[in-house]
Amino acid sequence: MSGSQTRPVAHSLVPADTTEDVRTRGAGVSRQVAVLPVGSFEQHGPFLPLATDTLVACAIAREIAAAYPVHLLPPVTIACSHEHSAWPGTVSISSVTLHAVVRDIAASLRRSGVDALVLVNGHGGNYVLGNVVQESSARGERMALFPAPEDWEAARERAGVETSLLTDMHAGEIETSILLHAHPELIRPGYETSDFVADDRRHLLTLGMSGYTDSGVIGRPSLGSAEKGKRLLASLADSFGAYVSLLTSADDSVADTGDARK
Repeated sequence: MSGSQTRPVAHSLVPADTTEDVRTRGAGVSRQVAVLPVGSFEQHGPFLPLATDTLVACAIAREIAAAYPVHLLPPVTIACSHEHSAWPGTVSISSVTLHAVVRDIAASLRRSGVDALVLVNGHGGNYVLGNVVQESSARGERMALFPAPEDWEAARERAGVETSLLTDMHAGEIETSILLHAHPELIRPGYETSDFVADDRRHLLTLGMSGYTDSGVIGRPSLGSAEKGKRLLASLADSFGAYVSLLTSADDSVADTGDARK
């Protein structure tokens, strides 16, 4: 194509397991747990790719899969990004569609003998995932949403992230750090000078992101570093142990939330 540019390629988004890998891993555990990264395809300012939330969710999921005997699934790459529609490149599906996709995946997994599913969410606007887990749990199905705000807060403190979770809303210190560690080749110049704070966002659902930021950034990406990204992922992997214990327990009570690493 005339005038086309070479685009950076994101690697390691799709697991390379064979069916025998899955069979062998499943034979060594009492109850199989699948991990589904859910991201988005939305603007992340001028320096992070549209696929940032998917890349973050996959980085977390890969860290989990390296530490626990889980069945790692390929990501859901387009989700609910309606608040970012003012920026070119953003693509969304409805919450109803995302709800249906996750339920269908969970049902398919159960038919194949995997009855526990963890949704690793990389996009805060995927509010419906909380409803999916809530409704599934009420039906007696084993499902969880990860990371919880408490997991992010523990990771933030352990990694030395300076920005609060309130301020670090979008394309900020946390996301920039994780990509600097996991996919530095995908970050464009400019994150060092793109800090923007808008802590009062009470009308976000009505106005969208464009009501609060011109650049698309809300946070302090200039504080990001690869070392912080590495520590964030390590902390989240540690936090995941409680989820494995809960989902693989003999009953529905939280009898033991200790480490469940392989």
